[in-house]
Amino acid sequence: MENSLFNFDKTQALRLETNFLIGVDEAGRGPLAGPVVACACYIPPSRAALFHEVNDSKKLTERKRDELFERLTQSDVLYATGFATAEEIDRLNILQATFLAMRRAAQKFLNIPGAVALIDGPYPAAGLAMRQQPVIDGDAKSLVIAAASVIAKVTRDRYMVTLDTLYPGYGFAGHKGYGTAKHMQALRELGPCKEHRRSFGPVRNLLTPTILP
Repeated sequence: MENSLFNFDKTQALRLETNFLIGVDEAGRGPLAGPVVACACYIPPSRAALFHEVNDSKKLTERKRDELFERLTQSDVLYATGFATAEEIDRLNILQATFLAMRRAAQKFLNIPGAVALIDGPYPAAGLAMRQQPVIDGDAKSLVIAAASVIAKVTRDRYMVTLDTLYPGYGFAGHKGYGTAKHMQALRELGPCKEHRRSFGPVRNLLTPTILP
């Protein structure tokens, strides 16, 4: 079956003169709580046809993401994930924390000769000690980036379900930390927990409310 995402990767591999393309993507830049999670992923070209359904995780249903996650992680696909915590996000800012998570995920591949990382987005991952190529909208263009987006998204979603049991009342299992009406109501009633990003406006505003004259 024709796979435009894999064709993109083949073109990039030829252009970059590499036999080892690693897709790197993240999940969780926008939420008010929880970590940002990155994944670095390599799909052997001989196995790419098995993953023709892989696409940008945002375009897939939760059920399809879960199915593809199991297929990807139980095959000979090579991958690793990296986390940056809410505290690291507050300390570094969300962009630099995303790069930190990407570096942690890509650590597994640093010693592979000639490997090149395709980074989703307009920026190279600061501090990543390997050749890299940013790809705008990469999760909709590249198979290895799309696969990384699925693994990162499902990994983070499942982590947020775990946090829901540790911090009941916020509804993390449902909204995954995003600023939904239910989440904002819980924040007003309970205040933030240690997993909330205090540098993000809605949380910061609750901690330092404006006092009008």
